[in-house]
Amino acid sequence: MKIFSSRILWGVLLILAGIVFLFQNIFLPEGSDLIWAFILGFGAIYFLGLYLSNRSAWWALIPGVILTSLVVTILVSLFFGDTGDDWGGTIFLGGIGLSFLLVYLVSRMNWWAIIPAGVLFTLAVSSSPFIDDSGGDGAVFFLGLGLTFTILGMLPAGEGNIRQRWAFIPGVALLAVGAVIAAAATDLSGYIWPIALIVGGGALLFQTLTVRRT
Repeated sequence: MKIFSSRILWGVLLILAGIVFLFQNIFLPEGSDLIWAFILGFGAIYFLGLYLSNRSAWWALIPGVILTSLVVTILVSLFFGDTGDDWGGTIFLGGIGLSFLLVYLVSRMNWWAIIPAGVLFTLAVSSSPFIDDSGGDGAVFFLGLGLTFTILGMLPAGEGNIRQRWAFIPGVALLAVGAVIAAAATDLSGYIWPIALIVGGGALLFQTLTVRRT
């Protein structure tokens, strides 16, 4: 990409670096987080620019988006204090998940990227301040993994947009485990199991009657 060898670009980057260092010396004389944010931001620009200049280099999206999420994490922590620290893990993990999601959106041949994307989005939700440690995080983890494989089974993937139907098996199993953990954590087991039996019995009867009619 010609812009990366342009004197204009390097001149702008040098000016921005000077502004960042000056801002830190005036307002944040004891911290170096802003410098790291600038360095990581430059790395993010490099990898994202590499992808934009060569769309076949989809792998560059992963370090580019991850570095961007690191910059956002640092800035949120820097300017929002404890609140930023509480959300730092969620932002960072969500950024990694986003990088894999973009890899799939770029090419459906990269259907495998849905799995790490879903796992990392799940971990991001689990690490958020909204989820407590009294079983809720475990339920979210298994439910998130179950949704990941279930969505993978529904999405077009590979040559000919063939769906990965095998993914429904671990998807349903993980969703069931997540539902059990959620029921135990919220004292809803007395309602979940009867409803599950009713739904299962109804599905069995529906299937039996449908087969007999045909």
